[in-house]
Amino acid sequence: MISANQLRAARALLDIDQRQMAELADLSVPTIQRMEASDGVIRGNVDSLMKLVSALDNAGIELISPDSQSLAGGRGVRLKEHVTRPGIKQPKPFSSRPLERTR
Repeated sequence: MISANQLRAARALLDIDQRQMAELADLSVPTIQRMEASDGVIRGNVDSLMKLVSALDNAGIELISPDSQSLAGGRGVRLKEHVTRPGIKQPKPFSSRPLERTR
């Protein structure tokens, strides 16, 4: 599953606060606070945990489990490639066509 440290690290990578995380996961702020205050692996309602993990995945976060292949081992998080941060609107592509005047 996901640890409290992974959740805090994921929020840091996304540059979002607890309120924004709660909105992304469709959870309450106190639920996110309790999850982050957990010692080790987050325990709680399965539905809430699934919402959280799904929201992180949709936001471009990859959770690294302790048994994943890595040089040092252990849990972690990383951003997936080519993912935009949640809540940040991308600028519209530039058009070389001149703007039309309206009357």
